[in-house]
Amino acid sequence: MAYWLMKTEPDAFSIDDLANSPDGVSGWDGVRNYQARNFMRDDMKVGDQVFIYHSSCPEPGVAGIAEVCREAYPDPSSFDPESPYYDPKSTEENPRWWCVSVRFVRKLNKVVPLAEMKLNPALQDMALVKRSRLSVMPVQPHEWETIMAMA
Repeated sequence: MAYWLMKTEPDAFSIDDLANSPDGVSGWDGVRNYQARNFMRDDMKVGDQVFIYHSSCPEPGVAGIAEVCREAYPDPSSFDPESPYYDPKSTEENPRWWCVSVRFVRKLNKVVPLAEMKLNPALQDMALVKRSRLSVMPVQPHEWETIMAMA
């Protein structure tokens, strides 16, 4: 099992939105960064644990946990001309963008703020703390345990 962090803007899609999705499941679509796409397409497996991280909000931080419940498949939003994530160069025969489905596991007892994570010596090498702009990134087991303890 691997650990991941997925960023989302809570006013667009929050941990509560995931919890309230049918069966608590949602496709994690709209990722338009090749490295993040490759993590989803090549590395994420069913059962992997995911931190849901709220970004671009007053208090960015880890808000909850999800689990990968469906491995990579072509991102349907890339084929939909009405979607803000539409990509005319992505075709069903040759998809450019991929997504995974995640299932809600639980909200954390409290949001673990990025500001607190930056102060924790055990997280100094974490991609998120080093100002990674990626919307999907791996989390090391010790980083997962540290954030869980902070929650």
